[in-house]
Amino acid sequence: MALHISSACFTVMGHSRFQKIRAFGSEGSSATLKTVVEDKVKLGGSDLKVTRIGIGAWSWGDTTYWNNFEWNDRNEKAARDAFDASINGGLTFFDTAEVYGSGLALGAINSEVLLGRFIKNRKQKDPDIEVAVATKFAALPWRFGRQSVLTALKDSLCRLGLTSVDLYQLHWPGIWGNEGYIDGLGDAVEKGLVKAVGVSNYSEKRLREAYKKLKKRGIPLASNQVNYSLIYRAPEEKGVKAACDELGITLIAYSPIAQGALTGKYTPDKPPTGPRSRIYTPEFLKRLQPLLNKISEIGEKYDKTSTQVSLNWLVAQGNVVPIPGAKTAEQAKEFTGALGWRLTDDEVAELRSLASEIRPVIGFPVENL
Repeated sequence: MALHISSACFTVMGHSRFQKIRAFGSEGSSATLKTVVEDKVKLGGSDLKVTRIGIGAWSWGDTTYWNNFEWNDRNEKAARDAFDASINGGLTFFDTAEVYGSGLALGAINSEVLLGRFIKNRKQKDPDIEVAVATKFAALPWRFGRQSVLTALKDSLCRLGLTSVDLYQLHWPGIWGNEGYIDGLGDAVEKGLVKAVGVSNYSEKRLREAYKKLKKRGIPLASNQVNYSLIYRAPEEKGVKAACDELGITLIAYSPIAQGALTGKYTPDKPPTGPRSRIYTPEFLKRLQPLLNKISEIGEKYDKTSTQVSLNWLVAQGNVVPIPGAKTAEQAKEFTGALGWRLTDDEVAELRSLASEIRPVIGFPVENL
């Protein structure tokens, strides 16, 4: 178990690992709860087990992409409520990163700081809870070698208030120095600072290279976190998903509901605001409507929302752990309802067929490095 620590870093919060307490799904169903809490999956060849759906903390503290360029007490309360609702619903795997809520952005609060704060506060009420924490190393151009990974990891631990995290990932491939970064991941495992290691936004070629390098040290590459949803299937098209399945690496899917586009709440007349408006334009949303209509139709059959259907579609692909972002308690509760049931093979295929007719949105450029 991770312990509270004190050092010269900016903040000291939290605790880690995952949960044992009673919780409620979006329908309040004990059957749903049993599925969520007990049906955990191993990340790749590691010993780390997490819930089939996790929670992404990209938006927590952010003022550059989310939250209409501001972060305030109201936002923090909503994020804290989302965290608590996730725990209550049995979703106990949280993903953050050192660059989320970067201090370089005006008014932002680091997402790791917030997550650590939420865990610490919850631990005071429920000492037995365990939360699985994942965070990420930013491959910035001025960072070189294995020691840069360990230094960044220790800074992340300080912000989180932990002595170790469950999963540490390289956020994107570096312009140079990737072998040193992989060495740093291995060192982190051997020093007991992490339980498992992964990468993010890695192409098939880079994924295989990282896997082989870690394998030589007897360390499994647990995961590759990539942009993956019904309307962004580049991991399938570029061989990443197949490579993950072949090598026994879990694919962690970020933006699994396409930053809200698959929820059905946005229309050509009511597109999202902020930077997302440049991606999910009225024109794109108009092309998306036939797919959204089918998702809604299938959801009615199961008494599920469009969000829950879209997440279930990803889970149905196998070897995939979606991590939708939760900004409110209502969203977190809704995510729980994506588990405990399954789309039929025909429904999975029908949604894929409709989605294939839509030109995909842009992805994160570094995934092509």
